[in-house]
Amino acid sequence: MLRTASAARTLLAAGAAVAAVHTISIIAFCWFAAQSIVGVIDGVPVAQLGQPIIATAISIVVRASTQALLDALAVRGAAIVKSQLRSRVINAVDAGGQSLLGATSSARVATLLGQGLDAMDGYIGKYLPQLILTAVATPLVVLALLFADLVTGITVIVTLPIIPVFMALIGMATQAVQRRQWQQLGALAQGFLEVVQGLSTLMVFGRHHRQTDRIAEVTEGYRRRTMSVLRLSFLSGFTLELAASLSVALVAVSVGIRLIDGDIGLALGLFVLILVPEAYLPLRQVGAQFHAASEGIAAADDVLTLLDTAQGSTSSSGETLVTVRPPADATVPALRVRDLTVRRGDRVVVDRLSGEWMPGTVLAITGPSGAGKTSLIGAVLGLVDAEGEIEFDGALVAAADRASRIAWAGQRPDLTSGSLDGVVALGAPAVDAELVNRSLQWAAADDVPRDTVLGAAGEGLSGGQAQRVALARAHYRAVARSSRVVLLDEPTSALDAETEARIIAGLRSLADDGRLVVVVTHRRAVMAAADAVLAFGAPSDPPVADARSVGAVPQPLDTAGGRR
Repeated sequence: MLRTASAARTLLAAGAAVAAVHTISIIAFCWFAAQSIVGVIDGVPVAQLGQPIIATAISIVVRASTQALLDALAVRGAAIVKSQLRSRVINAVDAGGQSLLGATSSARVATLLGQGLDAMDGYIGKYLPQLILTAVATPLVVLALLFADLVTGITVIVTLPIIPVFMALIGMATQAVQRRQWQQLGALAQGFLEVVQGLSTLMVFGRHHRQTDRIAEVTEGYRRRTMSVLRLSFLSGFTLELAASLSVALVAVSVGIRLIDGDIGLALGLFVLILVPEAYLPLRQVGAQFHAASEGIAAADDVLTLLDTAQGSTSSSGETLVTVRPPADATVPALRVRDLTVRRGDRVVVDRLSGEWMPGTVLAITGPSGAGKTSLIGAVLGLVDAEGEIEFDGALVAAADRASRIAWAGQRPDLTSGSLDGVVALGAPAVDAELVNRSLQWAAADDVPRDTVLGAAGEGLSGGQAQRVALARAHYRAVARSSRVVLLDEPTSALDAETEARIIAGLRSLADDGRLVVVVTHRRAVMAAADAVLAFGAPSDPPVADARSVGAVPQPLDTAGGRR
């Protein structure tokens, strides 16, 4: 946390300084309060008690002020730390791209950015400040007790470790329960996301009512785990209070016996009795705040793990050297891969794939789901970590720079909000209205009114219209940026046969303009129109290259197919 969020370091430093002043005010209050009480018992005139009474009042004001300052620092520090962590998570997801989201579900990321970081209020705003106060106050109070009364100081030193021992034992149990509860929340979010994403399909087949029981079951599991955490928190709080009370009682009995024997003065004994609970109080409050912040601690672990995963992903991705791009040449392969290997965790999904494809080619990549098609596309785009070499126009290109050289459209439209022209020309410094019109016609999306304003995620379009607008966006990018490679993932999956024929003709026109058009597809019409086919079989079978024209020059493939 200290390395990730700079505000946490500021919070610790400022909190430690204020905590020292706060502790000194507590010790001063105990001393002057004891002097005032003993003076009243001894019958000292009120005029002579003015000084200790005023000092007591001043110490009370300082104690309240420093406590308020500690609370203000905690609240502000928590807000800044959450903001920094939220920005870093968003940047990490942006940098990690598909590779990171492949290992981390979008529901988990959304939960972390929302409820997860909000739950860290208890951790950053309460637990950490209390931990700082404990680290500063406890040693100062123990030193004051040792200086005032050696016997009491030794007794506190002997009994004080009992509370941390109980805290450690209870904390381990609480952390395990809270981790399971946090995982249950993630399962709830993931389950709800899956239901929402598949709601239209479920409604078509009349299965949407069955999901009610599933969501209710996951929600009930989350409720039970939440109550388990609360029950454990209450029991652990009682245990800590009991341990602290018994320790204070032991000191009180010792001081009482010594007062009767005359071994200690009343003022000193009263000072010790007032100050001793302050030695145990910070530790007790740390235990209480730990349980209150247990969900935030679990969320903080997940946030830091996600950031570490993203850092590892970006630091190990692809090549680091880009050679000078040679001029476009029909004799130079538009795309060449050598010994390309893609892994998903411990599994190899694409194994040592080699091949090259010339400009002017329509390449169809086909095969069953899970065979490795989308993983191959992700590797070419630089969104998925891969081993081996990937060349564009005869030049090695770093993973981070590949997407800028390619025009592509994924399986989902992933449209943004805004005007239709702005969505089609996404990322362009200026919108070329004529090119937008050409792109819409190319994608058979000219039936969408030009004055259409899309809502979030392309709201306002049907599924087929959204898919065609996404294709128009890829065409706009290919033409505007002179992209020599165009990647399309299932571009006609939601289209009828007539519209599909128009799209196929558009793919042919892109290839005839000197581009390599790579299409992941299951549609027979697209495969029949392709110049070359790279067919992935079952996960245990190697992909087979089929060249149907001189425009495609696939090399021998020595790869075992993998999962998608």
